[in-house]
Amino acid sequence: MKYLIGIVGLIVVLGIAWLASNDRRKVKIKPIIIMIVLQFILGFILLNTSVGNWLIGGIADGFGKLLNYAAEGVNFVFGGIVNPGQMTFFLSVLLPIVFISALIGILQHWRILPFIIKYIGLALSKVNGMGKLESYNAVASAILGQSEVFISVKKELGLLPKHRLYTLCASAMSTVSMSIVGSYMVLLKPEYVVTALVLNLFGGFIIASVINPYEVTDQEDILEVKEEAKQSFFEVLGEYIMDGFKVAVTVAAMLIGFVAIIAMINAIFSGIFGLSFQELLGYVFAPFAFLVGVPWDEAVKAGSIMATKMVSNEFVAMNDLASGNFHFSGRTTAIVSVFLVSFANFSSIGIIAGAVKSLNDKQGVVVARFGLKLLFGATLVSFLTATIVGLIY
Repeated sequence: MKYLIGIVGLIVVLGIAWLASNDRRKVKIKPIIIMIVLQFILGFILLNTSVGNWLIGGIADGFGKLLNYAAEGVNFVFGGIVNPGQMTFFLSVLLPIVFISALIGILQHWRILPFIIKYIGLALSKVNGMGKLESYNAVASAILGQSEVFISVKKELGLLPKHRLYTLCASAMSTVSMSIVGSYMVLLKPEYVVTALVLNLFGGFIIASVINPYEVTDQEDILEVKEEAKQSFFEVLGEYIMDGFKVAVTVAAMLIGFVAIIAMINAIFSGIFGLSFQELLGYVFAPFAFLVGVPWDEAVKAGSIMATKMVSNEFVAMNDLASGNFHFSGRTTAIVSVFLVSFANFSSIGIIAGAVKSLNDKQGVVVARFGLKLLFGATLVSFLTATIVGLIY
């Protein structure tokens, strides 16, 4: 029975994406089938072996060390600012962007990032039928994060048409960054985090290629930006450090506004209906939770956690799931866990729009206009990953 429901769920998720497609006639079926098969194969391997967990865990540890180095600089400037018992979001999450941005500048100056774009992007584009830049960006998003990744392609941002910009932003929202994978593993089982990380990569390609299909010519895919003058190492380093700080400050401002508005909406719904916005959305999400494999008697509660993630963020939802108050079955826990491992929430609209706007004001306005469609697509990616896991688990 679970396989029948799962297959129906898979058809429903892809069908919703198809209905929202910009041009249904341009949707390429073959790459989508290949990527879905890869999702099943990789998901099965990751959920039944420790190799994937070991690999991702090692990468996460490496990025954890980088964040520790970043903390040295933050503590030097802001030492003594303490928020007992809580994480100071700006200091702990946003300001390390400055250090990571500096590293990106170094990699760009040494021509390492262009090398990665050319060859990893070329390999993935053969599978997904998309451009090399889009393929690179999806992998880079999973490593650098949804804000920092735009710094790595900041020279190309101003040249991208709307449809290609959407795909880049959709990849950033559908994945999570390696720098916080370790934090997720404290709240969720590592195998679920690793599986979601890999499946979301291909899921992002699948949903984007259905919602936003297009052809990229070889001429369009070679985006070589000529520098006005050769910059020295320290000029590049200073430029990227300032770019990182601009991203951190802009993202912080966007988050303040979005989180405050969501809190206001929750208060209004609680006053009118006696239920928060998340609780009401739990009933909306329940049918979808059922279709991805959650038993009906657990679907409303599972839908509530899924909605909490979308309305607030994944950490709030993960804490709810890890609290032990829901007593889900193992399969439901696996399905909900992989659903939570992405940046698909309302706040991410502000984060991504703010990050792009800080680097290219015109393109930032474009991103803000299709922000809701970004969230729609990224949420479908999470449902697709959950459906695959529901069929495998």
